[in-house]
Order: sequence, then C-alpha cells, then structure tokens
Amino acid sequence: MRRPATLVAIALLNCACAAIPALAQAAPVAAPVTAPVTAIVTARGETVPVGTAAADAADDPAIWRNSRDPAASLIVATDKKAGLYVYGLDGKARHFVPAGRLNNVDLVDLGRRGVIVVASDRNDEGRAVLRLFRLDTRSGHLAALGEAPGGAGEAYGVCLLRQRDALYAFSVLKAGDIHQVRLDVAADTASGTIVRSLKLATQTEGCVADARTATLYVGEEDRGIWAFDAGPQGPVAGRLVAPVDGAHLVADVEGLALAPKGRRGGWLIASSQGDNAYALYALPDMRPAGRFRVGAGSLGATEETDGIDLALGSFGKHYRGGLLVVQDGDNAPAAQNFKLIAWRDVLMALKAAAGRR
Repeated sequence: MRRPATLVAIALLNCACAAIPALAQAAPVAAPVTAPVTAIVTARGETVPVGTAAADAADDPAIWRNSRDPAASLIVATDKKAGLYVYGLDGKARHFVPAGRLNNVDLVDLGRRGVIVVASDRNDEGRAVLRLFRLDTRSGHLAALGEAPGGAGEAYGVCLLRQRDALYAFSVLKAGDIHQVRLDVAADTASGTIVRSLKLATQTEGCVADARTATLYVGEEDRGIWAFDAGPQGPVAGRLVAPVDGAHLVADVEGLALAPKGRRGGWLIASSQGDNAYALYALPDMRPAGRFRVGAGSLGATEETDGIDLALGSFGKHYRGGLLVVQDGDNAPAAQNFKLIAWRDVLMALKAAAGRR
C-alpha cells in the first residue's frame, strides 16, 4: 500500500505504542539505530507496464523457474485493478486474465499435478476469496480452477506452503486477520477449507512461508515482521522478529521473500517501502544482514515497492545466481511495472557496502 511521506512519519511515531492482541506476543520494540550502509544495484530487465494507467495498480509477482530451460521461466503478477499477467524473462506479456481486483499472488510447482497459482481477490471487501489457476508452462496461459474461502474481510496478502502431501494457503486480510486454508487441487477443479486463524493488531499484507522450518512470516505494515508456527495444529501466538526501527526497516513493511540456504539458513528479504529500500535478515535468527536499493540505471530506479519475489538458481545468462522481481510503484511516464534484478548483483553490492563500513 502506498502512503504519503507524512503518514509514514506518523506511523513510525505510533507503531511502538500500538495495541497487541492476545494471540500475538510481541518482543520489545528495538530503539532507533544508526542507519546502515545501503547498497545500490540496478535492474537488468523489466516487464511491460500493466494495463491500468495513472493508478497504483501493479502489486505482487510470483516466479516459476523452468529447471530444464531456465531462460524460459515465467513471472505471474497482479494488476490489482484488473487481473493477472504472465510475463517471460524478456518482460513481454505472454497472457492476461481479466479477473478484477487480484491483489497478491503466489505459486507452487506440484510436478505432474502442474503449477498452481493462487491470488487474493478483493472484489468483495466483506469476503476474501482465493482464486486458483493452473499455469500452462509451455504457452504461459492460465486456466481457472476454482476458488477457496479467505475469511471475512478485505483480501490483501497470500502465500503458499507445501507440507508432505498437503498444500496450504495463508490468506492475509487488511485488518490483521490471517487464515490458514487447506487447498484441494484436482485435475480440473480446486477448493479449500479454513483450518486455523491467526491475528495481528493492525494492517497486514506481505507474507512468506519457509517449508524447511514450517515458519510463516507476516509483515504488519507499521510494526514489523512476525513469525508464526505454520503447522495447522501449531500454536497461534506470533513473535515480532524484526521490528520497524526507522533505519534497517522503515514502514510500510510490504512484500516478503526468501532465499533459503541449507537446512535453516539463508535470508529473508522485505520491502522497506518508507525509504524505497529492501532489508535483508539472516535466517534462522532474523539478524539484520544488509539492505539495498534499486538505483537509476538504464531501466530506472524502483520506488514505493509493494510485492517482491525471489527464486534461486540459474535463470539464463543474465540471472545465473537467482532472480529477484520487485514491483515499481513509480514508473512514470508509463504505468507501473516490475523490475528484474540478478540476485548475484545484490550479493556483490552488499559485500562491497559491508567493506565501506
């Protein structure tokens, strides 16, 4: 969500005193810290702009990696005023599904059962719905499979978790409600059932689930990043593991993504929208591990980023170490779009920035 700078400043003042619901146990909010060195990278690619002009429309991407032909990988992304796009790594649109106000999106590759795409539907603000699609990875086309309940309220974030033979979606609502939905995907249909509910105090959106540790991370926009047990029978209390401090992480907290390494390590990346940056945390302890911005190269900088996604591995000659896709909230004079960044460029820039400390 985009907010004027004055509201961001007010949010930073208010976040430390916001009420915490009984279900979420907050860690102490850290005192403001000295701003760390912020590395600068530039985008290597971008998508064509979304079809909705002169509006906050592009929002959230999800990456499908083609392991047989990495350069033929695909990006599914939302125009939250109109529907879903499928892009190639060349940035060209391969398909568009007009589906109304689809806000966030995630996908999972189920092998022989196909690639399943789930998007949060805001068309009815009183009832969140998850729309399910199957992605044809050859044509790039999306086929509707059905829907699942997302809970009472306005749909915002969504992320997926595969555990053994079960597939779960986490439906994150604007008011702070989080519903865990077990999805049932058949050949040509899909449905779902809410199996558990969680709660945060204020506006939430971005989320990502780490299947290795069964941990769900959720961004509460003005307070920080929370960790929950992602098991359907797990405790419902959350922990504030990365508070908004005005330096490493600046409100609003928006998109979240994972770069897993080994059994528990790697990084969590968050869109620090308030200062047009991206904050990294080392897993599993969520220690601050650097931050970066996408600067004004030949394709322009990124500002006011909402959704992000990251996938590791080769994506062809331009993205050999992994692909990071981020929404660009200010792509003037054109409509908003998504920028493509090489993950290797990010790691090299962070290393150089660390040497300047």
